[in-house]
Amino acid sequence: MAIHIGTSGFSYPDWRGFFYPENLPERDMLAHYSQQFNTVEANFTYYRLPGPATFARMQQMVPPGFRFAVKANRQMTHEGGDGAPAMGAWHRAGPETDAFFARFVEALAPLAEAAQLACVLVQFPWSFRCCDETREYARRLPERMQGLPTVVEFRNREWLDDSLFELLRECGLGFCCVDEPRLKGLMPPLAVATSSVGYVRFHGRNARAWWRHDEPWQRYDYLYTQEELSEWVPRIARLAAQTSDTFVFFNNHYQGKAGKNARMLAQLLLPLPK
Repeated sequence: MAIHIGTSGFSYPDWRGFFYPENLPERDMLAHYSQQFNTVEANFTYYRLPGPATFARMQQMVPPGFRFAVKANRQMTHEGGDGAPAMGAWHRAGPETDAFFARFVEALAPLAEAAQLACVLVQFPWSFRCCDETREYARRLPERMQGLPTVVEFRNREWLDDSLFELLRECGLGFCCVDEPRLKGLMPPLAVATSSVGYVRFHGRNARAWWRHDEPWQRYDYLYTQEELSEWVPRIARLAAQTSDTFVFFNNHYQGKAGKNARMLAQLLLPLPK
């Protein structure tokens, strides 16, 4: 059992003066970040599909034991193969989808070969509702990911019953535990292990801006208190006891709040194995 703590993303201009020195060039952010944390959730891959050379370069900026969790591209979770957001990737699953997954897996080869790939995070939108079609799409993830460790985040609470965890265990998929606003339809703060990888994402509890905001960052503008993070200490301990590795990432990224809370949680978890 081992616990790894980091943030969702690292290359934020508004982190200068809060997490990074004011004049730190963007090219030096990952190296600076890796001096403080031993894992990161790379989320730029949601917006664009890089080639293997991108991750090969990133490897050179971090220590050998550093681990990358990589977020699946939106064409694999949110959009159709032609980028159409209305339909959703699961409605258009076919040869084109298979080819896109293959390109994504190929891009991760440098990380996988160096044992620096923590897992792939597949985060589905709230509109990914539970039905035979979506369950089958989830069931095919291990095949399309070619055996790479994969964790799935569901945003819609209607997925939440025993059959979900049975499906994930059957397929060898990890369950992404989340802390987010306690709003109707969203996932509650459960800590469940369904594979050898434990995974927790802290999205913040900004209920007022979750559904209504002008800019995406407003949803994640939230700083956890020590008391709020303490609620998760026994949950994370249980996950760690049931998994080989447990990864905890903070997505409340506005103005470096994620880094501050990641350090705070690390202090709370000091008695536990890292």
